[in-house]
Amino acid sequence: MVDQRSHFHSELAALEQTLLDVADRCERMVGLAVEALTTGDTDLCEEVFVADKAIDATYLDTHNRWLSMMARQQPMGGDLRLMSALLHVNVTLERMGDQCVNIANLARLSAGLPARDRIIEQIREMADLVRPMIRTAAEALVRRDADEARLLPAMDEPIDRINRLMYREVVDCAPDTRMLEWATHMMMAARALERIGDQSVDIGEQVAFLVTGEFQEFSEKGFVARASAD
Repeated sequence: MVDQRSHFHSELAALEQTLLDVADRCERMVGLAVEALTTGDTDLCEEVFVADKAIDATYLDTHNRWLSMMARQQPMGGDLRLMSALLHVNVTLERMGDQCVNIANLARLSAGLPARDRIIEQIREMADLVRPMIRTAAEALVRRDADEARLLPAMDEPIDRINRLMYREVVDCAPDTRMLEWATHMMMAARALERIGDQSVDIGEQVAFLVTGEFQEFSEKGFVARASAD
């Protein structure tokens, strides 16, 4: 029995490491996608698409490994919480990859259209804010650090603010039809980056659940006083 549990914990650690590697790939994908979007270098889009296919394959493999471990080991207590958190993180990271693909597709649609420097700067700023959020979420998971995870909502706030105000930039582009088309694509990209920020917060919530045994949604200051009664 001891050997079986030791093997299970080795499998569990390997599963977690797989997801940490995916988080690292997602962080790099954000950089590639935004670089393609803001510079017009659409060759970078293909790198994003290839990376996403790899993430999709890893997602399916991880899900199958997870099911096999659950069926064979029937974990309890802290192990069960970790299994639950990893399943959620697996889904969340796959969706992050999808958002990067959305940005890369917008880069292709935007190629050749007139651009506005101020909007480009805002998109780059959002990416510069989002990428550390992904790293923070992953590091909080590695360290089982709920306090670090609770930093994520405050990190997300400026991303939300830029996203909320992006429509004003789009409206200012209305007199020029082609510029308006480009700006609309940028607004959609901003929304995708905002979603990646939210997904990083979701991972942080799973870290807090793993550490405390209670699921609570984060607010801008850490926790909302709402825990599952289950």
